[in-house]
Amino acid sequence: MHSHSSAHGTPATSGKVIHWARFYDAVAFLVSFGREKRMRRETVERAGVSPGQSVLDVGCGTGSLTLAAKTAAGSTGQVHGIDPSPEMIDVSRRKAARARADIDFRVGVVEDLPFPDKSFDVVLSSLMLHHLPDDLKRKAFAEIARVLKPGGIFFAVDLAAGSHASLGRRLASHFMPKSQDDLASLTPVLAEAGFRDVTTGHMKIRLLGYISSLRV
Repeated sequence: MHSHSSAHGTPATSGKVIHWARFYDAVAFLVSFGREKRMRRETVERAGVSPGQSVLDVGCGTGSLTLAAKTAAGSTGQVHGIDPSPEMIDVSRRKAARARADIDFRVGVVEDLPFPDKSFDVVLSSLMLHHLPDDLKRKAFAEIARVLKPGGIFFAVDLAAGSHASLGRRLASHFMPKSQDDLASLTPVLAEAGFRDVTTGHMKIRLLGYISSLRV
């Protein structure tokens, strides 16, 4: 399965693609009430990223989470980020260059990951799952399972069910879909793709939840 690029250089995908990269970090700052850096660190810590590991950030956006993962993985770790938006990847590469961080950023889609089987110890995603229709989620989880090593971790953060009334949720609704999956409802889809020990919970920023699972 290989995606073809559109006239704008964006790979074909049925998921939502964000092109307003220069505003993305400002929106993330508002939605997180200025705690985006702490949220990224919490994501990496909960996922258990450690020195020397290989890590993939899918739907990496402007690369903030990818950079946090590189800090945790250290100089011996290999960290990659993909996003279907060329604009996002451009910003990510500039951030990495400023930070002198050796990260491989690529334009790509989660349903067709450009990596060999069993490449990664950890796959991360942040605020990506709600951009994927149900049929694409199944393809995405199958691809993530393919590139993870046995026992590898998939850790995803997204808007939590029940957060609709919060100010942060109202801010997010201007830029994101108005209805969200209950992350726990994805458990059988992950199991079908080859994951076990699925757990869900809330991040410290309460409008955000997480889902974590291990590759069989």
